[in-house]
Amino acid sequence: MGTPEFPNLGKHCSFEDCKLIDFLPFTCDCCHQVFCLEHRSYNRHSCPKTDRRDVTVVICPLCAKGVRLIPDQDPNITWEIHVNTECDPSNYDKVTKKKKCPVPGCRELLTFSNTIKCRDCLVDHCLKHRFGPDHKCSGPKKPEPAGFPFVGLLSRSRKEEKGPKKALPPTTSSSSWTTSLLNAASSVKASAEAGMTKLSNEINHAWKTKSSSSSNNGSANRQIEQCPQCGAKFSSVSSLIDHVEKVHEKGGNRPGAKKVVIDACPKCSRGFVDPVALVEHIEREHGGTSRA
Repeated sequence: MGTPEFPNLGKHCSFEDCKLIDFLPFTCDCCHQVFCLEHRSYNRHSCPKTDRRDVTVVICPLCAKGVRLIPDQDPNITWEIHVNTECDPSNYDKVTKKKKCPVPGCRELLTFSNTIKCRDCLVDHCLKHRFGPDHKCSGPKKPEPAGFPFVGLLSRSRKEEKGPKKALPPTTSSSSWTTSLLNAASSVKASAEAGMTKLSNEINHAWKTKSSSSSNNGSANRQIEQCPQCGAKFSSVSSLIDHVEKVHEKGGNRPGAKKVVIDACPKCSRGFVDPVALVEHIEREHGGTSRA
C-alpha cells in the first residue's frame, strides 16, 4: 500500500466485500471507519450507529410540545423527565386553539394565507372582513400629546371656566380625585404666574435704577472748566479756549493786559493755566506719563 516516497498514502475500504485501496478515503462520522467512495453512505456500508444521527420528536398530548428522543436512552425515561420538568398543560390551548375572525357571527379561522391586519385598528381579520366598513373599524388611535401632563388639565379647566356653569353630577371617588387634581394644577399655575410677575417687576426696577445711575455718573464724570479771569464755566476745554481767545485776548495789545495761556492735559483734556500744575496733575493722576 502506498509508494516508496509516500508509504502511508491510501487506505483499504472497511467494507468486507470491497477492501479497495482508496487514496482519498472517507471516514464515517458514526462508526468512525474508513470507506471508499462507493461505500461512504450509511446505507451502503450498513452503519450500525446511524440512530445517533436520527432526530425523532414525539408530540406531548398534555402540553402539545415536541419531545426529542435521545439515542441510547429508554424512551420511557425521556418521557418521564419531560413530564416532571417541562410539561405545562396550560400551553395546550394556546397551541391547539385556532384564532377566529373577531367579527360577530364570522366563524372563519385565521390562518397564514387568509389573515389581514387592518392598518387603522391593527386587528387581524379574515379576507371577507378586511375592509373597515365590513368590521366596523374604530379608526386609528389618536397619539397622546407629549409634554407635561398638567397641560391638558389646565386647558380643560380654562375651557370650563370660560363656558357656562352646569349642574355638577353626583360626587364620586373618581370625580373628587379629578377635582383635587385640577385644584392642585390651578394652584401651581397661579403661583408660577405670581412668581413670573414679581421677577419681571424686579428686573424692570433694576434696569431703571441702573440706567439712572449710569446717566448720573456720566453727568458727574463730565468735567466743568472755569475761566480763571471771569469765572465763566464751560463743558469742554475747547469751548474755554475759544472764550479766552475771543473775550480776554482782545485786550492783549493794551498796556497792562495780561495774556492767559491755557494748557490742556493730553490724557484727560483738562485745562491748566499754570504749567507746573499741569505737570503735577499728570504725575498724580496719570502715573507720570503724558502719552495719550
